[in-house]
Amino acid sequence: MLVEVFIKNMVCDRCIKVLRNELFEADIDVVKVELGRVVYKSKDKVQDTNKIQRILDSNGFELIESTESVLVEKVKLSLIRLLEELPVEKTGTLSGYLSKNINYDYARLSRIFSYTENTTIEKYFIKLKIERVKELIQLKKYNFKEIAQLLDYSNANHLSRQFKAETGMNLTEYKSINQNFRNSLDQIL
Repeated sequence: MLVEVFIKNMVCDRCIKVLRNELFEADIDVVKVELGRVVYKSKDKVQDTNKIQRILDSNGFELIESTESVLVEKVKLSLIRLLEELPVEKTGTLSGYLSKNINYDYARLSRIFSYTENTTIEKYFIKLKIERVKELIQLKKYNFKEIAQLLDYSNANHLSRQFKAETGMNLTEYKSINQNFRNSLDQIL
């Protein structure tokens, strides 16, 4: 029988690789591993679930069981994926993007997200964008105007104000520190 499980804290391709390798070593018949989701064939669901739970625990992942938590994780992963490809290409509003991507009513998504995470989807997205800005600054490949354009800011001043509000320092100060003050994506909230 095919079993689908949802997993919290998977935020990058390395997470997928680690989990795929560990599941393979544990003789789990994996069909698909993607951000936040694993599909596998199971002959003994209880035994396989126990193996998977041990693997997740040892690697800092969590099994998601409630419908609301699955939706919240889908929102987070959709937003992370949106910021992976530069320039960010989102036509329309963030609410429209998420509704289409997750195939769920945005008002309900927003309510569940806010209740579960104690912040709004928009504030979470800003935090993700700021982490991406930090990454791009550290690459030293783009100037602030280019970073603003890549991340779909209306202009560099808008980016600068948002960066200062989130980090307490302006873009130039952050760049001059030349240290990694980035937060792990699975720790953002």
